[in-house]
Amino acid sequence: MAEQLEQTDFLWQGLDKNKKPIKGEIAAKNDMAAKSELRKMGYRVTKIKKKPKQIQLFGPRSQAILPSDIAIFARQLATMLQAGVALVQSFDIVGRGHDNLSMRDLILGIKIDIEGGDTLAESLRKRPIYFDELFCNLVEAGEKAGILEGLLEKIATYKEKTESMKKKIKKALTYPVAVLVVAFIVTTILLVFVVPVFAALFESFGADLPAFTKMVVSMSEWMQKNWWIVLGIILSIKYTFGYFKKRSLKFNHFLDRLMLKLPIVGLILNKSAIARFARTLSTMSAAGVPLVEALESVAGACGNIVYYDAVMKIREEVSMGNRLQAAMAMTDIFPFMVQQMVAIGEEAGSMDAMLSKVADFYEEEVDNLVDNLSSLMEPIIMVILGILVGGLIVAMYLPIFKLGAAVG
Repeated sequence: MAEQLEQTDFLWQGLDKNKKPIKGEIAAKNDMAAKSELRKMGYRVTKIKKKPKQIQLFGPRSQAILPSDIAIFARQLATMLQAGVALVQSFDIVGRGHDNLSMRDLILGIKIDIEGGDTLAESLRKRPIYFDELFCNLVEAGEKAGILEGLLEKIATYKEKTESMKKKIKKALTYPVAVLVVAFIVTTILLVFVVPVFAALFESFGADLPAFTKMVVSMSEWMQKNWWIVLGIILSIKYTFGYFKKRSLKFNHFLDRLMLKLPIVGLILNKSAIARFARTLSTMSAAGVPLVEALESVAGACGNIVYYDAVMKIREEVSMGNRLQAAMAMTDIFPFMVQQMVAIGEEAGSMDAMLSKVADFYEEEVDNLVDNLSSLMEPIIMVILGILVGGLIVAMYLPIFKLGAAVG
């Protein structure tokens, strides 16, 4: 099967059904496979050769495949199938029109698997890096029920909403950190390069310096001599954090629990986890996936170990015959409103609709919190920048003001 993934582009010339000259481009494993495919289309090939590789400085190029690419792919495929285009042809059209060559190879590789007799779900499961168990389970359910295009539409909506929320949370977390990093860099530059110039000037005056200025000059002298210690500490912290983040499950669990307890940020992460829980379970319920089976995928989609553990406990309770709402109440982590909506959904037989409303509500809550956090952080960041940079400037000008007053 690995050999099927490798395709070569061929340029060909020949005659169509009306004996008129025609030429084009086709991708196949080899020239014989290309000729066979063209014969099936009704063409008689007179010349075929490999397409020469071109080095492109600008234009399509291989890139990393992002979750947003998978979301767009699901939306494109759903649209093609809803328009009545055959599955294999849909993959061909979507794949060849992609700017990202890595994504194009992924899509055309799936197409080859399907042509070889695999179902779409089977082909996707061969690529777990890009298609998680939730995605594969929903596709499999759609294929079995004959409603693949409908479920792909739901998958696309789910992916788009979850990716949009992830981006907003990332923005909320990275914005203040990025500004503080810039403030630290600016302060360091002032201490290493600007303050020494003023210090030399003050030394030529021979006057006694204010205490605040002396402190800043001392900091500058220490930084000039020991900057490598500061750099080493920063790099060590970065390396140590990255090392344990990749290799220690306990460290990641500790971070997950810590992040939920942070002011404002913790509130955003809690609400986003509830939104993911509701959105994922709603999508799987609409697809007809059994509740116990769905909850395992839902646990992984919450994005936090605290909610993962809670959902797995809910799964155990549901598997023993308890109602979902009662199982959620036992975890003491889901708000009462969410429990009530779930209870109504269970009674009315409209679980997917109720959970979808819960997801919409909490996604809007996350949006508002992110906007409020950005608005709140701006004046705080300005104050921090003012204290750091403004304090250094005041420290440097205090002796000048003192000297001016003495002269006057």
